[in-house]
Amino acid sequence: MITPEDWYRIPLRPQEQLQASVGALIQRQFAGVDDQPILRRQAEERLLDAAQAGADQGGVVLYLSFLEADGIPLSASLLVSRIHERFDSLDAVAALAGKGAVAPVSLPSAGRAARRRRAERSRESRKLGSEFNDTIVEYFVPVPGPESEESLMLTFSTPMEPIADAMVELFDAIVGTLRWQSRSTGVKGKPE
Repeated sequence: MITPEDWYRIPLRPQEQLQASVGALIQRQFAGVDDQPILRRQAEERLLDAAQAGADQGGVVLYLSFLEADGIPLSASLLVSRIHERFDSLDAVAALAGKGAVAPVSLPSAGRAARRRRAERSRESRKLGSEFNDTIVEYFVPVPGPESEESLMLTFSTPMEPIADAMVELFDAIVGTLRWQSRSTGVKGKPE
């Protein structure tokens, strides 16, 4: 899967790799800023908490957007999780009915999947006093293989409600790049 180059990748397992990636991101974001140790520590704690929450939910990788348009940050995240349950996209649509706009989709290289879009007011948004809902788009993609009992869940989120439709187009484009490695690589069901 290809993400924009301004998206930062944080592996969530093992714990040492998570901490090292968060540390590298904080160092990058605070490069040349030596007079803000409290702000730096708070940012690192929030980021570690968010990454750990993603890992606790079964996440394996977290991506954070640092894209900007005309100097305005376009905040977004992507949590990649493995679910130890096999379902095809029709099963997923039935299971998710009533919890947002759900539809089966066909991904160019990854095949059938289910897509759910919903809006909710996150705890973090409320804490920051935001008046906007977060837009969340989830994709459920069965891991290929006759013996596979797993699905990949890709959870995108953005607090940018005024431009949510454009952000969702970006999320759809990113998911459209998902490809599975062939069995000849020796890695079954691992996304590229």
